Amino acid sequence: MTSANDEGVRLQKVLAKAGVASRRAAEDLIAQGRVSVNGEIIREFGRRVDPDNSVIRVDGTRVVLDDTMVYLALNKPRGMHTTMTDDQGRPCVGDLVRDRAERLFHVGRLDADTEGLLLLTNDGDLAHRLMHPSFEVRKTYLAEVDGAVPRGLGKRLREGIELEDGPARADEFRVKDMQAGRTLVEIVLHEGRKHIVRRMLAEVGHPVRKLVRTSVGDIHLGNLRSAHLRALTRKEVGSLHTLVGM
Repeated sequence: MTSANDEGVRLQKVLAKAGVASRRAAEDLIAQGRVSVNGEIIREFGRRVDPDNSVIRVDGTRVVLDDTMVYLALNKPRGMHTTMTDDQGRPCVGDLVRDRAERLFHVGRLDADTEGLLLLTNDGDLAHRLMHPSFEVRKTYLAEVDGAVPRGLGKRLREGIELEDGPARADEFRVKDMQAGRTLVEIVLHEGRKHIVRRMLAEVGHPVRKLVRTSVGDIHLGNLRSAHLRALTRKEVGSLHTLVGM
């Protein structure tokens, strides 16, 4: 008769298959108390788990065990539409992943004139949570705006301004660079209303000339070239799951 302890897969084997570490290194992680299963710190090398149903974390970051899931970062170019197909034949995000076997979709949107970081995945549950306002996922933008920005503008935006569809506020705001006739600012916010950054800055008298999204949560655009994709790292994927409580 098979005991409950004989069912499942050894934890260190699961960690190794997920690409966390070799089996030997996984044993070290377990011995150090850095691995948890369903909220319980595990220190036994022989512990068996159900890879399909267990929530495994290393150093608090969830380990994604389903190797059919795909998580990509795209640097969306200006002029490209955030759709997977376009019936008018305009360039769209779907053009860049058309040859992939997985059915991918974009997490949220960037308008055609905005460039920068866009996440693509086939993980519907994660995508839904990342887009849901209740999880308040922070997004960072660099905006080139008209005019010189006054000293008190950051405070005004952080306190909130009134738009036609309700109040809006920035979580963070800072001036990055100033030159004659224009200013480069960084703005962080957690809501995703349509054209929200452009509308906020226009409302305070600084229309946007150029807008780039540089991060979503802990995922950063970095030096990813325009119209190029990269796979998210295991740590980045885990950070997104942690961010939305998965």
